[in-house]
Amino acid sequence: MKRVAIIDDWGGLASGTVAWERLTGRVDAQAFRDTLADEEALAKRLAPFEIVVGVRERTRFTAGLLGRLPKLELIALGGGMTGQVDMAAATARGIVVTDSSGSGAAAIEHTIGMIMAAVRRIPQEDRALRAGRWQTAVGIELGGKTLGIIGLGKIGSKIAAFGRLLDMRVLACGLTLTPERATAAGATMVPLDTLLRDSDVVSVNLRLSDKTRGFLGARHLALMKPTAFLINSARGPIVDEAALVAALRERRIAGAALDVYDQEPLPAGHPLMTLDNAVLTPHSGFVTAETYAAFFGGAVDQILAWLDGKTPPRALNPDARRAH
Repeated sequence: MKRVAIIDDWGGLASGTVAWERLTGRVDAQAFRDTLADEEALAKRLAPFEIVVGVRERTRFTAGLLGRLPKLELIALGGGMTGQVDMAAATARGIVVTDSSGSGAAAIEHTIGMIMAAVRRIPQEDRALRAGRWQTAVGIELGGKTLGIIGLGKIGSKIAAFGRLLDMRVLACGLTLTPERATAAGATMVPLDTLLRDSDVVSVNLRLSDKTRGFLGARHLALMKPTAFLINSARGPIVDEAALVAALRERRIAGAALDVYDQEPLPAGHPLMTLDNAVLTPHSGFVTAETYAAFFGGAVDQILAWLDGKTPPRALNPDARRAH
């Protein structure tokens, strides 16, 4: 019987989905509710397993780690592949890598919720009310304001539609964006600096890559209005976290809503936790019953195909099977 490790399962949410019932009697599955940063400790933990299921990109499978896992046959990712696996090394060692997909609706809805929470100070007012205070601050209305979207892809386009629904002016920029695509999404394409200067709400919706790491630094944050809000539901390293903390602490921007961070889980005592103008959520934009069912139902589909001797339908490196 194959052994399956479900890793990075913070809170037991992934292993708690009903999808795993389809593997009953066919595998011996074990879930781990932490993330090991030390590669040696991680290799020791995963050494007995033939199949590993990863939750998003919480753990990186480097060539060095893969070389320490001689039993490993299959990595089934819960979610889309975002570069956390050294594919060349996996293929060379005959390790098949698969991914799974969701609708993307969860991340879109969460981003919209973050925008509203930030501009109307919903978390702050909730805390104040529980502490016996009433109406501690004044929020803003979004109608007539400008929404800037950095990355007008699948998620960014839906955020643009939300802005238009509220009668907002929508600006957009991106690495591959064209004026035609921006117009089709109901936005106006502008340079990044213009977007930052003119927007009342800036939503970051880029993919993390070598080109987007550190995409927004101190210089960019300095261009924003003191009344503006930054929303990041993409990936933490896209924004210079130290520069953002400084901008928030010094009230150079009105606030931020963040679902992603340089280090996750966010360490206890992190400076962001001390700021009353920061709305923080624990990378939960994709954490819904529907998305988890799709992610891990998809992972189970790939595992079942593998157990049946077939090439998994979402294999990213199907040639690796022949090398195994």
